[in-house]
Amino acid sequence: MTSPLDLLRVMVRIRAFEEAVGELFVRGGTAGTMLHLSIGEEGAAAGFGLAMRPGDTFTTHHRGHGVFLARGGDPRRMMAEIAGKAAGSCRGRGGSMHIADVTLGHLGANAIVGGGIPHVVGAALAARHLGSGNVSVAFFGDGAMQQGVLYESMNLAALWRLPVVFACVNNQYGMGTRIDRAAASLDFDARARAFGLRGVTVDASDATAVFETATQVLADAREGRPALVTLDCFRFYGHARKDRSPYRTEEEEREGRSRDPVARLADRLRGEDVLDDDTLTAMRDDARREMDDAVAFALAAPPPDLAALHEDVYAPDRPAPPSVDAYHALVYPEGEARA
Repeated sequence: MTSPLDLLRVMVRIRAFEEAVGELFVRGGTAGTMLHLSIGEEGAAAGFGLAMRPGDTFTTHHRGHGVFLARGGDPRRMMAEIAGKAAGSCRGRGGSMHIADVTLGHLGANAIVGGGIPHVVGAALAARHLGSGNVSVAFFGDGAMQQGVLYESMNLAALWRLPVVFACVNNQYGMGTRIDRAAASLDFDARARAFGLRGVTVDASDATAVFETATQVLADAREGRPALVTLDCFRFYGHARKDRSPYRTEEEEREGRSRDPVARLADRLRGEDVLDDDTLTAMRDDARREMDDAVAFALAAPPPDLAALHEDVYAPDRPAPPSVDAYHALVYPEGEARA
């Protein structure tokens, strides 16, 4: 049975991973030019992730490291993937924004706003036909609340009574646009009800409240009662690692960071004599060592073999396309100038 200490341990690991991968990015050790951290959102990831069962499937947006870890993601393989290495979860092809692991039910992260939402409707339809009893969860940011694909997906989920949960991680900002400047109505529960779904909002700085809410919502979804859950939190950093968030005031930053879900649960458990400072320090030290090891593994891992470039792109029985040099040799007679 999941305890508050379990929730805290997962949140501490997520925080340590995000801090480590942020440093890896600054050192130039990651593939790609963008990295999106979920520091401040650990309560949503841990609370919801630990409430899910083995066999449940999910999609995430580009800020989904925490959810992946909460669902059992291997930090070494995750870090190697973000570094673009062959040992990564997707053999270095996906990077941070497109990480996936179907063995854990992770159907993929998606950098397109709302891009992963319809996938869970298909997964839930399959689960119902197979009688697996599994739920499929779409994790997305508040920016996707203005995407039409969400409402098409909610309509089908309600109409067909599918085992689906739509989990909006509302960190108050879509890139640099505050939510109240992007939507005239912030009553997301009402939007869910309009399509025949249950709508629930929970303060995601309270990981235990998230876990309790998610447990009930997931149980309902298994019985064909889908829902939209809004997980209110605060994104500690800017949209991407190097975004200094000039669109937020210092006062807003201070107030938002005061809702730290890790500190809130740790303080509560200390007050209940469930946790002492030495145990918390050991928990944090263990997490840092684990993530330092993941970084070292990622840096030492070899890059993908160039010969594997076309794998999973073309059908297995099709030959790989010719190299550029071979193509030019076919197109241009010897001695002709190349474009």
